[in-house]
Amino acid sequence: MNTKFIFVTGGVVSSLGKGINASSLGRLLKCRGVKVFMQKFDPYINVDPGNMSPLQHGEVFVTDDGAETDLDLGHYERFIDENLNKYSSVTTGKIYLRVIDKERKGAFDGATVQVIPHITDEIKLALYDVAKNSDADVVITEIGGTVGDIESLPFLEAIRQFRRDIGYQNTMYIHNTLVPYISASQEIKTKPTQHSVKELRSLGINPDMIILRTERKLNKAQRDKIALFCDVKQECVIEAEDCESLYDVPLMLAKQNIDDIVCNHLRLKTKPLDMSMWEKMVSDIKSLKERVKIALVGQYVDLKDSYLSVYEALKHAGYSNRVDVITEPINSSLINDGNVTEILKDYQGIIVPGGFGIGNVEGILSAIKFARKNKTPYFGICFGMQLAVIEYSRNVLGYNQATSRELDQNTEFPLIDLGMNKGMRLGLYPCTLQKGSKVFEIYGKEKIFERHRHRYEVNNNLHHIFKDTDLVFSGINVDEGFAEMVELKGHPFFIACQFHPEFLSRPNRCHPLFKAFIKESIK
Repeated sequence: MNTKFIFVTGGVVSSLGKGINASSLGRLLKCRGVKVFMQKFDPYINVDPGNMSPLQHGEVFVTDDGAETDLDLGHYERFIDENLNKYSSVTTGKIYLRVIDKERKGAFDGATVQVIPHITDEIKLALYDVAKNSDADVVITEIGGTVGDIESLPFLEAIRQFRRDIGYQNTMYIHNTLVPYISASQEIKTKPTQHSVKELRSLGINPDMIILRTERKLNKAQRDKIALFCDVKQECVIEAEDCESLYDVPLMLAKQNIDDIVCNHLRLKTKPLDMSMWEKMVSDIKSLKERVKIALVGQYVDLKDSYLSVYEALKHAGYSNRVDVITEPINSSLINDGNVTEILKDYQGIIVPGGFGIGNVEGILSAIKFARKNKTPYFGICFGMQLAVIEYSRNVLGYNQATSRELDQNTEFPLIDLGMNKGMRLGLYPCTLQKGSKVFEIYGKEKIFERHRHRYEVNNNLHHIFKDTDLVFSGINVDEGFAEMVELKGHPFFIACQFHPEFLSRPNRCHPLFKAFIKESIK
């Protein structure tokens, strides 16, 4: 196997940004001509986050092949600009499920199944699988959680063994820790990092590099102290100061020659680092002066991570249109027909992202009605499309009972109903655009492919009620006849889609629907 591995761990506290650091390193290596792929080991026992509350775990990110994954995979894709797959997302639940399935089939010849070697071997198999299926020069694997958590121990033991299996020069351990600043004593404290590394070393893993999350710059003496006590080279003590933008992080790390250190350790022969395009993008971001205000009306807005990719895609569209997009979340439970004008009148665009269930739906319908009647640019995604169709059928066509089977299991007018297979439609599916439509103009082509995550569809048997109306089904899945996109004639921008375009947006290559939405909102 020619693939080399970088393992990224975290210590002291969670939410240090190790996923962003890992993604940034991936971007740097890619800009040196290295083929990079990324992977996440999540210690939770759920098989995947598909059944987890967005308010607890954040959004569910979906790959082309239909894997429901952790939101960190969205960061990976946005930074390295590579489409990941099911091999990129590994959970404790998946590992145990595979091992138990093998045991039930007699694969272990009657042996007692144990964490070592059976669970750790299955984890290592996930590493070999991602190398084989990506054909990457380097795979960067982030270990979720914090060193010291009982849940992540099997993963840490597996990556310890993996160095033993494939060699020192083919593996690199990068540990992320917090260096807190105590304002009362005006001191930066290195002791938490020392304890975290001690914990890691007690598990048999000696970090090759330490990345320090810090509010304040460390002096040489402090860095030398960490290098000495944690037994790493001085140049391998890297600072990760708070940045103005996520996309600053690769440049900050590059200034400390992190890519050189990694390439030297892994014996990678590469071309020199060229970050000129990334530098220009970051420079352009920092020079934005004009602003546009967008209202994000949804069910799960109390946690920004619930719609993380939507927020990022809106930012990307702002970069492309040379404006700073200010996206303000509005809980749909606060909106009704009586106050909707007062709440939404100062926004230049309204977006309704995906959602599930019956909660806070009436407020969303009020927001859609407001956007439709007041010619405010409206962009609906997944649930946002289904509710746009319902709002139009009720308030324009007069079908007052029109609803979704999801909202009323006993409805006699299921305008939105379960799909043909009654299961979740996940991953990349084709969509054919109607020539002459606004979406055809936006994409500039007839056939597109987008990522889906939904169970309900616009009922094929009720498409006819929209014939000769201003609501046009401008995108269709011709294989199944499902409506994929709708748009409203005579409106500057009233477009909704059944798929999730935010999953394919990149900071240097924004999604065309988001770009067009922001462009119209500026007007």
